[in-house]
Amino acid sequence: MDGAKTEISLLHDLAGGSFAAFETLYHQYKQAVYANIYKMVRQPEAAEDILQEVFLALWQNRQKVHQDKSVAGWLFVVSYNKAATYLKQQLKSAIVLDEYPENLPQEEQDEDELYHIQLSVVEDAINHLPARKKEVFRLCRLEGRPYEEVAEIVGISVPSVKDYLKQSTRFIKSYVQGEYTSGLTTLSLLIIFLENY
Repeated sequence: MDGAKTEISLLHDLAGGSFAAFETLYHQYKQAVYANIYKMVRQPEAAEDILQEVFLALWQNRQKVHQDKSVAGWLFVVSYNKAATYLKQQLKSAIVLDEYPENLPQEEQDEDELYHIQLSVVEDAINHLPARKKEVFRLCRLEGRPYEEVAEIVGISVPSVKDYLKQSTRFIKSYVQGEYTSGLTTLSLLIIFLENY
């Protein structure tokens, strides 16, 4: 509860232009965000550049980030979108576009609306998890904490953390596929992204 209060307070301060709040959030989430990006792009330099873009976007959109939602979820979605954009650009420059056009996501909505939809999908799926699995997923995937630390926080073994994580990822993937069949190719890519876990 105290952690959530702290994050709400940080987001409030961030919306007011506090660079100290921004730095705190950056140091809290940079490792997890970098890991998510690297899983997609597999290039350290590109991942580092995208990481900087993600946190620049957080600063630029500081007044739009909802204080009642998880900043980790917002960062997860933005990092996914920026990594996907980078991969699309790489494909285009490699002239793979002509050979594999069906693999590229189409720009179906403007960026803000797309972030909002994806964040809602991720939050909705996570909120349908049982309490313990939800906590494990948030701590491991959104906050980037190591298995050992999560096991200690939650009070379960490391193999149980890994098992909960595997089950949660499987559930979220299945939930997204079952509940959101609107044809958004970006949601399909989100499902593929979850498969990397």
